[in-house]
Amino acid sequence: MTDDLGELFAELAPRLSAAGIPFMLVGSVAGMVHGRTRATHDVDLVIEPTEDALLAFVRGLPAEHFYCDEATAMDALRRASQFNILDHHTGWKVDLLIRKPRAFSREEFARRRRVSVFGIDVDVATVEDTILAKLEWSNLAGGSDRQLEDVRELVASTGAALDRDHIERWVDVLGVRDGWNRVR
Repeated sequence: MTDDLGELFAELAPRLSAAGIPFMLVGSVAGMVHGRTRATHDVDLVIEPTEDALLAFVRGLPAEHFYCDEATAMDALRRASQFNILDHHTGWKVDLLIRKPRAFSREEFARRRRVSVFGIDVDVATVEDTILAKLEWSNLAGGSDRQLEDVRELVASTGAALDRDHIERWVDVLGVRDGWNRVR
């Protein structure tokens, strides 16, 4: 699995950078970077593209290696939603999420940290922001135990280094206080 992810990051990270698209690794793979080990079937990246940059990126993906629908990508940009890329070589699906215009998403993106992931330098959401995002996903999934278990393990693996003040500042704004209380 890690060889495939390394290959995927080695292909996509330079392409995003060359197109001038800032990005950040989030979701379960970000959780793995922060110490949570669980199987996943996709990679989630938050991106902050301009229209021209997104077009350059999508059009620059070699069709023999990746599947990406240009119209879907451009629609996702207009709606601030998401689209995906399928990697024919590794079998991975990459969900590209357009950064939301809300205050938390702006701050989350600004707080991202450069980390070596499978030998490739990528920006990754902080553990605190990964926790907050997983609490939101839990809410969207009706209180998903899987997401809450991810949060429990991230909290346990981080210990005293966790910036609880940052989390506490956002749990009510994001409407995730119940999930946070369940985890604690």
